[in-house]
Amino acid sequence: MSVGSDPVAAVSQRVEDFLAAREAEVELFGDEAILLHGAAAESVRGGKRLRARFCFAGWRAVREHSSEAVAPTEDVLAVAAALEVFHAAALVHDDIVDNSDTRRRRPSAHRALEAAHRARGWVGDPARFGRSGALLLGDLLVAWSDDLLEEGLAVATPAHAAAGRREFALMRSEVTIGQFLDVAEESAYVTEADDRHAERALRIASLKSARYSIQQPLVIGAAIAGADAAQQGALVAFGHPVGMAFQLRDDVLGVFGDAEATGKPSGDDLREGKRTVLVAYAREALPTGSRRLFDEMLGDPSLEPDQIAAMQQTIRDTGALERVEDLILDYTRTAERALSGAPLGNRSVSELRELARAATVRTT
Repeated sequence: MSVGSDPVAAVSQRVEDFLAAREAEVELFGDEAILLHGAAAESVRGGKRLRARFCFAGWRAVREHSSEAVAPTEDVLAVAAALEVFHAAALVHDDIVDNSDTRRRRPSAHRALEAAHRARGWVGDPARFGRSGALLLGDLLVAWSDDLLEEGLAVATPAHAAAGRREFALMRSEVTIGQFLDVAEESAYVTEADDRHAERALRIASLKSARYSIQQPLVIGAAIAGADAAQQGALVAFGHPVGMAFQLRDDVLGVFGDAEATGKPSGDDLREGKRTVLVAYAREALPTGSRRLFDEMLGDPSLEPDQIAAMQQTIRDTGALERVEDLILDYTRTAERALSGAPLGNRSVSELRELARAATVRTT
C-alpha cells in the first residue's frame, strides 16, 4: 500500500490510526483505562518526528539507488511509526528519572497523571500515583511499539523483516543501557579522574542518542529496503557522527537554550546535574576550589536564575562552549565525508545532508 509522499504527515496519520484502534479496545476496561490511553495518546503526539524522518531517509536512499523514487510503503510507514511510539515511551521514562515537570510545553506524563488524580478526588498521594502510572504508561508504549513494528514487518520480505527486527532490537537495548549509564554517571563521576569525564560523557552520548536517534533509524529503514553491506556501512558512517553532533547540540540547548523555544526552563540540565561533555570540559579548566563550588551547584533543583546565569558564564569563560561547538563542527564534517561516493540515491544523499543540518543547527 502506498501513502502520501510527506513522511511526517504519513507517520503521524499511521500513529493516529493505531491509537484509534487501541482506544476501541481500551474502552471495554472502564474510565481508568481510558485515562491511561489518553495519557499515551498525548505522549505520542507532537515532536519533530526525527526518528521517522531518518528511517524514511535510509529506506529511500537504498530504494532510489536501484529504482525510481517511491512514496513510503506500509512496511516502512509502520516501522517509522513504531520508532516514534518507542521514543514516546523513552521520554515518559526519562521525565520520571529527571523529575521533569514539562515536555513539549505541556505537563510531562507523570505530572499530567498526578493532576488527573487530584481532579478526580481520589485518595492517596497524587505524586506517587503519577510516577507509578507513568512508569506503566511507558511500558505500555513499548509494547505498542512492538505491535506496530510487527504490523510493518508482516508485509516486508522475510529477509528484510529479519534484518529490520534485528536492528530495532539492538536500538532498544543500546538506548536503555545508555540511559542507565547517564543516570549512573551522576554518582559514579567521583570515582573517575577529571580528565576521563569527557570520554565517559561521549560514550553515553553515543549509546543514548547518536545510535538511537540517528544511526539506527537510518539503518532500520535501509534494512527494510534491502540494503547491502556497503550501503549499511555508509549510513552508519554518516549517522553516528550526525547523532553525536545532535546530542552535543542538545547538551548546549540544555544549558543555554531559550525556554520559549525549547519548552523547558533555561539551564535545566544544570539543575538535573547532567554530566555532559560541556560540563566535563568546563570542570577540566577550573581550579580545584572553583571546581568544587561548581560541583556543589550542579544538580541542585532549587538553583535560582542568577545562579544558573553564573554557571552559564563559567562554562563560557572556561572555553567549554567553544570546544563543544568545535566538536559539533568536526562531527558534521565527518558525516559529510561519509556520503561522498556512497552507493545511495543521489537525491536521497541531498536529503540526508539537509536532515543532518536540521538536526545539528537548531534552537529546539
